Amino acid sequence: MRRIDPTPGLRRMVELTSEAAVIGIAVAATGYFESPIAFSLLTAVSVAGFISGFGTGLRLAAATTLAIGIPSITEGVSFQDDIRLVAQWAVELFLVAIVAAYARRISGEADERQAVALDRMGRLADANELLFSLHQVAQELPASLDFDEALDSTIERLRDLLVFDTAAILVFEESDGSWSVARRYGARLPSALLASDLPPPVQRAARGLLPVVEVPNALVANGPGLSHQAVSGLYAPLQARGFLVGVMAVERHQLDPFTDRDAELLAGFAEPAALAIDNARWFARLRTVGADEERTRIARDLHDRIGQSLAYLAFELDRIVRKDERGDQVTPDLVGIREDVRGVVREVRDTLYDLRTDVSDERTVPSVLEEFAQRVSDRSGIEVRVKTDETARMPRLQERELWRIAQEAIVNAERHSHGRRIDVFWLSDGREAVMEVRDNGSGMPVGSVGRLDSYGILGMRERAASIGATLAIDSVPREGVTVRVSLRAASA
Repeated sequence: MRRIDPTPGLRRMVELTSEAAVIGIAVAATGYFESPIAFSLLTAVSVAGFISGFGTGLRLAAATTLAIGIPSITEGVSFQDDIRLVAQWAVELFLVAIVAAYARRISGEADERQAVALDRMGRLADANELLFSLHQVAQELPASLDFDEALDSTIERLRDLLVFDTAAILVFEESDGSWSVARRYGARLPSALLASDLPPPVQRAARGLLPVVEVPNALVANGPGLSHQAVSGLYAPLQARGFLVGVMAVERHQLDPFTDRDAELLAGFAEPAALAIDNARWFARLRTVGADEERTRIARDLHDRIGQSLAYLAFELDRIVRKDERGDQVTPDLVGIREDVRGVVREVRDTLYDLRTDVSDERTVPSVLEEFAQRVSDRSGIEVRVKTDETARMPRLQERELWRIAQEAIVNAERHSHGRRIDVFWLSDGREAVMEVRDNGSGMPVGSVGRLDSYGILGMRERAASIGATLAIDSVPREGVTVRVSLRAASA
């Protein structure tokens, strides 16, 4: 911060003295303090006081008073009048010097305060710009919970934030203590690394003691980075919920090291990126567990619907064979079993079609619901009415889980409600989604609503929990069952 030096330098002193001397000579030559240009002395003294402070201003005022006053008294005709005039000018010169020096002090303090304020404003501006950049990048982190999408998006957002030649995201595998190279950019790396194979700066970052490990010059550091061409690098630990998720590394190959601002940006970006990656990884694990549950459910559906039909066909064929061995007429039975086989084929086709039906970028929840409702009506004779109000879509993974909950609720109503109508409601504005499936059947048995194994409730609850939705099931005897699920999108 700039400060005004109260002690004038030699050059400044010479300039002020020279200027005052020229003015003093001119005043002395034109009548001393009675000269018409005597007021120029005040200007010289005020400039000296304002520029150099009290000492210089007062010394110049005293020197000017003596240099002009003594000749004026010795050459004057009235001693008392000359003394009075010199005294008046001396007071004026000293007052001007004091006022100018005081003005200098006030001005200097104001300059100092302004400099401090500007410095603080500069720091606040830098911090605000940093936070704005981090906010923009963090907003663009994936809203979905797909692990690959989270990694790809993190690398893309990192490229928006920093300039680098090499980047990598290493994920720590808790099962065996190894490190998987989840994503890499600009470097050839193996798919997995042992802890002992990690470069020294990555190992230091993995300890999590610093928000960012900076290597300004890899040529003199204790070991290279991820790339052998790296000259400088930044390495940030990815920590979420108090645990190490992985390490994020960026490196440059030119003699252009990263700045402190770059380190601050990476440190600020690492926290939301770690949370997004960790959420996606846990969701992938839950989906793996959910896939096992889904296979069990599919096997149960095939057993309950198609398995029983095939067993019935086997019994019928055995009966027809025995009847034929006795020489009885079997043609009517064969016609009947042919219709039964066609029915089983339709069941298999419907089941497979239902399993393949899903929400995608091209197919919205309303379109899938209406198509499924039509199939249920065609095969069961139950009236299925769908009402939708969708102004914006939710994230795709969440929509898929909501659709599967609706499918399970509709199938349960079809099989068990003994009703003649099913009403399906869907509302979505991009921030919140509500889905409701209501039938006019006999309702669920008393006490069965709370059972986790009733009518596929276990699967619906697990799906709702996996996306943070709220599931409510209400059953009224002889009036039907209402399944309602609501979901609010996470805030950016």
